[in-house]
Amino acid sequence: MASHLGFFVIIAAIQGAIASVSFTVPKQAHMGGYRYAPLDPAPVGISFEFFAFPSYFTNVSATNQCLSNWKDLTGLWPPIRIGGTTQDRAQYDPTTSAYVVYSVSNPADAPASLTFGSNFLTLAGTYGGSVVVGLNRGKNKIQNTIDAAKFAVSKVKNLLAIELGNEPEYYSRNGQPIASGSWTPAIDAASQNNWAISVGKAVNKEQIIQAGNSNDSPPEWGAAELIATENATVKQYVKTYAHHNYPGGSVNSLMSHESISSNLHIFDADVAAALKEGKPYVFGETNSVSGGGAAGVSPTFGAALWTMDYVLRASYSNISRTYFHHGTVGNCQYCFWGRYSMGAPYYGAYAATAFLAKASFIAALDDGTSNYAAYVSFGSDGAPLRALLYNSNYFNGSGSRSSQSFELRGLTGSSLKAKRLTAESAMSRVDQGGKVTFGGQTFTDGYCTIAGTENIESLTVSNGQVTVALKASEALLLYLQ
Repeated sequence: MASHLGFFVIIAAIQGAIASVSFTVPKQAHMGGYRYAPLDPAPVGISFEFFAFPSYFTNVSATNQCLSNWKDLTGLWPPIRIGGTTQDRAQYDPTTSAYVVYSVSNPADAPASLTFGSNFLTLAGTYGGSVVVGLNRGKNKIQNTIDAAKFAVSKVKNLLAIELGNEPEYYSRNGQPIASGSWTPAIDAASQNNWAISVGKAVNKEQIIQAGNSNDSPPEWGAAELIATENATVKQYVKTYAHHNYPGGSVNSLMSHESISSNLHIFDADVAAALKEGKPYVFGETNSVSGGGAAGVSPTFGAALWTMDYVLRASYSNISRTYFHHGTVGNCQYCFWGRYSMGAPYYGAYAATAFLAKASFIAALDDGTSNYAAYVSFGSDGAPLRALLYNSNYFNGSGSRSSQSFELRGLTGSSLKAKRLTAESAMSRVDQGGKVTFGGQTFTDGYCTIAGTENIESLTVSNGQVTVALKASEALLLYLQ
């Protein structure tokens, strides 16, 4: 009997070893056969829908604090972009003292047309981080856009770039005057190029345009296609190339690490084309599901895990900044925060920012073909700063919750500290009373202040390795220094 028992113990041990996933942490950046990507100092940003931007900064108390929380980690205010569908419905009116002027029958609606005044851009100029301002190309009133661009350059002290139009592939179906005739990627590219030169010359500033800004999946309407049409004159006015991305799908498919990796490979050729020009490539507008999000997907903890992994995989893919879109206040399923409650995705963005903070390089230790992810960030001296492990197996709160063993090798010292990103399930929603925590802490509804006692896990390192268990739909940030 004893021999049979020993046999089963051995089999169980073998099965456990097979079930573990193992990764080796490089001693220095650019070692170990991994691919490394340089990091922007503030890779996680926010995109504010054009007409809603003033409201976020004057009527939503959480906005400044939510952004400040990331600044506390990185030392820099996160970048913001002001734009979206309503930028191509907006006309500049320097005579109005209002931020924006529009009328809607339902406060949940976005306006079909609007004007904005000088104070709109002055407000943007008060922000401490870099700012991208999206202006109108769809109405084909270039002088109005130039007037707004001139004021933006003079008043927005941290102006990074100006966008000339938003998602131009939809101009024709949206009845935009600039697309009243034939409208193709080639015609749009010619329009973008002409406008970039005209606006750049008018504001007397090179490297001022964030070009591209389409949403359809490349290669059509993509950066590589656009770059092929640009001459040297156009390129001197381009600061960055941007694309929009809304993967969509169910919570299960959205948060899948394999799906995230696959989705981002769509942009490989465009990223390479931008980098060849010496220009950064960014996601100028992105989130989980387009159109303000999906109620059953976008506010969930699964979307928070997607946010975290998506930021890290995008950064690893040389997409230098990721601007998460925030739409109509009070009617925004994917928003990280609102007037009265926090959104679960903010936790994922915060965890990603904590992992990337003050790092210079990132490496992925996995190949993106499974549900298990491992990343390491490195300092400017090449030393590893942090590791992040992610179990993207889906748990919806029903039945037993599986667990996955992760083994990290190549470590120094005798112990590590770690913080866990977790919730009751992937379907947990902060706005419906579900509890999401990072290191045991939460962010207060309506204010975004950190609350609760921090829970830092202590992990024992033995023979240069540590083994940790992550439940399905959970992540762990490990501090290597």
